[in-house]
Amino acid sequence: MLRRLLICGLAAGACGGLLATGFAALVGEPVMDQVIAYEEGHGHAHEVGAHGAHEALAPVSRGLQKSAGLLTAALVYGVALGGIFALVFAVCYGRVARAGPRATAYGLAAAAFVVVYLVPFLKYPAGPPGATDPATIGRRTLLYVTMVAVSVLAAIAAGRLRPALARRWSAHAANLAVALSFAAIAVAAGVALPSVNEVPADFPATMLWEFRVAAVGMQAVLWAAIGLVFGAVAQRVMSGEPLLPRRVLRREPVAVVGE
Repeated sequence: MLRRLLICGLAAGACGGLLATGFAALVGEPVMDQVIAYEEGHGHAHEVGAHGAHEALAPVSRGLQKSAGLLTAALVYGVALGGIFALVFAVCYGRVARAGPRATAYGLAAAAFVVVYLVPFLKYPAGPPGATDPATIGRRTLLYVTMVAVSVLAAIAAGRLRPALARRWSAHAANLAVALSFAAIAVAAGVALPSVNEVPADFPATMLWEFRVAAVGMQAVLWAAIGLVFGAVAQRVMSGEPLLPRRVLRREPVAVVGE
């Protein structure tokens, strides 16, 4: 059973990576082109590496980054998340809430998007090239990973607390208490951790907004696809049905000439 769920998760992650690639190509890459043009026009090439510097020094051209590089990165990322998602689903199914496989997958995908990406993003939003200092990348990465860890641990603690609350209160009250507990921990961590604001004062606000919307949108598409695809196939796996409809698996008899 776990092996089949893992295969479903990898397949769902691949579908999510493909859809995220399409979203990034349509929404994200035009914004990246504007950001690179801003870098070139404002003299950031020597500080953070603008488009011209990338073309001259980078081993991967901008054209390859926008096509095969984007697809490869999104697929690898999506497949990895899909595999982890399947393992977490196997642990959570039937233990956190009384729901079917499809509903569990949908809820888990939504929770993963909020916990793993959205909450850390609200504290440390994505910064486009030219709006951050490369000398602080280590510190910024450490702070971001810390926020992700706090968010994930808070979600795990809330999930373990819910069954105890549900035995004493109604399901609605237990869910509300768990959500408030998670929010309180996330807000406390956000206040305690130092802020990072390296965006230049002359960086266009509209461009920054569009870049961050594209970043959130790509993650939303990825997690939505993982939840929807995995929920559909997990429903069949948990009910003992084949992954493909029976009419696809059934082979029609082949007529032999001369009979």
